[in-house]
Amino acid sequence: MMTEPARKTDQALTILDACRDPALFAPWFKRGDWSAWFAFLAAVFGLPMSKEQRAIYKRLTGRTQPPAEPFAEGWLIVGRRGGKSFITALIAVWLACFRDYREFLQPGERGTVLILAADRKQARVIFRYVRGLIDGVAMLSAMKERETTEEIELSTGVNIEITSASFRGTRGYTVVAALLDEIAFWRSDDSANPDDEIINAIQPGMATIPNSMMLGLSSPYARRGSLYQAHRQHYGKNSDVLVWQADTRTMNPSVPQRVIDRAYQKDEAKARAEFGAQFRSDIESFLPRETVEAACRTEPLELPFDRANRYFAFVDPSGGGADEFCLAIGHQENEQTIVDVVRAQKGVPANTVAEFASLLRDYLISEVVGDKYAGSWPADEFGRHGVRYTAADRPKSDLFRDSLAAFNSGRVEIPPDNTLVNQLSNLERRTARGGKDSIDHPPGGHDDRANVVAGLIASNRPKRKRAGVW
Repeated sequence: MMTEPARKTDQALTILDACRDPALFAPWFKRGDWSAWFAFLAAVFGLPMSKEQRAIYKRLTGRTQPPAEPFAEGWLIVGRRGGKSFITALIAVWLACFRDYREFLQPGERGTVLILAADRKQARVIFRYVRGLIDGVAMLSAMKERETTEEIELSTGVNIEITSASFRGTRGYTVVAALLDEIAFWRSDDSANPDDEIINAIQPGMATIPNSMMLGLSSPYARRGSLYQAHRQHYGKNSDVLVWQADTRTMNPSVPQRVIDRAYQKDEAKARAEFGAQFRSDIESFLPRETVEAACRTEPLELPFDRANRYFAFVDPSGGGADEFCLAIGHQENEQTIVDVVRAQKGVPANTVAEFASLLRDYLISEVVGDKYAGSWPADEFGRHGVRYTAADRPKSDLFRDSLAAFNSGRVEIPPDNTLVNQLSNLERRTARGGKDSIDHPPGGHDDRANVVAGLIASNRPKRKRAGVW
């Protein structure tokens, strides 16, 4: 580590110079082995590399030639606890404080270093690193003009802003850099491919900044999405898109090997992704989006009651929080299950039960089957409104599996509900130890609406003739 500030007299200060400079970022690199991260920074910013850095670069990118210039787009695939969040913050601070974008900005226009995370909790972790880096350096702290819980405005004309991943929330910015944290785990009920849509929303905001940069940083997950596609198309190739793939201990040797060994013993497939940075081969999509969309009617969202039909229902109770309390009502036409209504609500569960019970009576339904739920509360509450509640005889995963044939054979009609379509399309089939499959929503996702539709299809027993009874 250099003992004197690394001030360059013949060329501009680089990010690696700043990392070695005691007056800048060097205090944060006193402990641990940062050689792999310094090699990454040299690569993505197109800096000269030492012999050791070139060897690391070739091993972790599969490339043969070191870069001759900075990358406008890069993808960093690193295991958990590898240091991604801190490096994301470091790059954000460097770009916002040490690069001058003013020649590309109109009068009154501000550039934005946009940090998007899977959720606000993760975004706040990165923002704390950003704040610590700026406040810990007197020169940078003096640049700060205004600060909120999610944004820092700097005298350079650039803002550093953190937000959760949303394609609606990224429009309208002039983006000098987009740092996409844990992009493999971005989930949204509004979109089947939130990562693609967010990237598409960001890129127009980068078009007027010639030296803008987009970096996706994440531990890997399933073999789909923007991160996997970038790996498949660019890893090991001397293209203009950098893909860097490294296990946890390569990037952060301070993580104890025993912690990783324990994770492999518990669940090898999961540990290979989380710590080994390998895309999972035991997870695949359950229902193709094309199959789900083929089952959608064009309109209306809900079909009215028809006395000629005999209706049945399935409910997925919720105790509140992020999950929705959902109800599906359907009927049978020959061999096809028609899903007439899907309702989803948040709020006081008892109030939702009262509303759903009223809706069930409108369709002459006096008995409802429900997802297995801890305790007797759903049965007691529905009973208060004259509706008999029966727990499903199969767990959720089995209901999804048992509904598959109906979807594949075109024997299902579902409402044109975008959230329902996305939840069904995002379901994952996972192969556990022993070869048994399970079907569930992805991490950070939801499946409440999908669950009631699958339950309605799989639990339907058309031989029961009494109207409204399963």
